[in-house]
Amino acid sequence: MEKRKVLGRGLETLLPSRPAINSAAVAPAHYHGETIHQLAVELIDQNPYQTRGHMEEAALQELANSIKATGVLQPITVRAVPGGRYQLIAGERRWLASQKAGKATVPAIVRQVSNEQAMEMTIIENLQREDLNPIEQAKAFERLGREFGLTQEQISQRTGKERSSVANFLRLLRLPEAVQAHVAGGHLTFGHAKALMALDSPEAMIKIASRVIQTGLSVRETEQIVTALVSPPAPAEMVKSLQETLVDPNVKEAERQLERALGVRVTIKDRNGKGKILLEYKSLEDFDRILEVLDAKK
Repeated sequence: MEKRKVLGRGLETLLPSRPAINSAAVAPAHYHGETIHQLAVELIDQNPYQTRGHMEEAALQELANSIKATGVLQPITVRAVPGGRYQLIAGERRWLASQKAGKATVPAIVRQVSNEQAMEMTIIENLQREDLNPIEQAKAFERLGREFGLTQEQISQRTGKERSSVANFLRLLRLPEAVQAHVAGGHLTFGHAKALMALDSPEAMIKIASRVIQTGLSVRETEQIVTALVSPPAPAEMVKSLQETLVDPNVKEAERQLERALGVRVTIKDRNGKGKILLEYKSLEDFDRILEVLDAKK
């Protein structure tokens, strides 16, 4: 399926750049037609709209080693904020790795954007990298709706995700925190989480989630367990099925013979040669016929 077009041609063309005006910046260069400034790393603040969770220390150190050897090959994106500082929009890993590499400055594109635009750009960058876990994506969509009043359809248009997909991600946030943690940690897949959401009880969700992890159940097996809990067989059906399984063939044959003779449903409950015979009649005519047959046998 062709992906929906996301805000023009990507982050580089989302909004016009703004020249940086700061004493920490040196002579600008250019990147894909954009003006690039070398900004002091200590003048840059973290992105408050970042949706990515914990970064792997080993991967960050690997990037730092690469930056030591070849520098930052792709500039970060920031916006100017009061006090002569800058706020990250995209490229947090490159900024953190530059600090670990001992770099005093980092190449940056400076843009003039609103809070909403900054958050959209952050989410889009992360989604394009496809490194967000399902819970991180769900929380990002929830923030767009809560903080900026966007509908699911508007979120869909801005991120390039189908509206139904946005809705499914948002539903993940209804799961108990313990189950969300399993999903975020990769112990449960998105498919497992969707199956668990059919349960009404948070306790049941947590219990089944633990069972899935401990026994390595597939999504299909999880769906079957959930279905059995949500729509269990009716007690009458269970009893009938059990009775049919346990009834002695001779008793069953006797039931059929009596039904033919009396014209009504007959149930024989037998245990070690003792029990009772139940005759079910649906009308007075049935009742009279039973009496006539029994009387004729005297």
